[in-house]
Amino acid sequence: MKIQVRAYYEEVKWLQVQKIPTMEEYIAVALVTAGYPMLATTSFIGMGDVVTKETFDCIFSEPKIVRASAVISRLMDDVVSHKFEQKRGHVASAVECYMKQHGASEEETHVEFNKQVTNAWKDINEECMIPTRVPRTILTRVLNFARAMDVGYKNEDRYTHSGTVLRIS
Repeated sequence: MKIQVRAYYEEVKWLQVQKIPTMEEYIAVALVTAGYPMLATTSFIGMGDVVTKETFDCIFSEPKIVRASAVISRLMDDVVSHKFEQKRGHVASAVECYMKQHGASEEETHVEFNKQVTNAWKDINEECMIPTRVPRTILTRVLNFARAMDVGYKNEDRYTHSGTVLRIS
């Protein structure tokens, strides 16, 4: 929780001075503020004996599957929501950071982020295929949250605009 709050505070400082951080600075903070690691970890509560102290220690060490899932969540969110968020005075997104740092167009940035998301899915697949000390049920939980993020941010921001986009008929 402290890590989450510190990351939000860092974003507030950037917003106050209108700083567009480097991608490295941004990703270090934004993977936390995306909320994915916290959401995945808290979802383990109530899973019974399958979750042990070792499980939490492993997840807190940020294994490849958790980082890759956070990358998917953050980059897909930023691609589909950055224009809306900039209109309402939000901190710079990965799109603005990448464009500034690399002199790239918005389209070039989207192409690059799609490659990074594809690579993150490869990392998730690799983690799910290789035996690990983390129980399969935990890996499946992390995988399913990544799938939900993919659905939520595929081509549009279904999280922010959930009242109109995710409506069940």
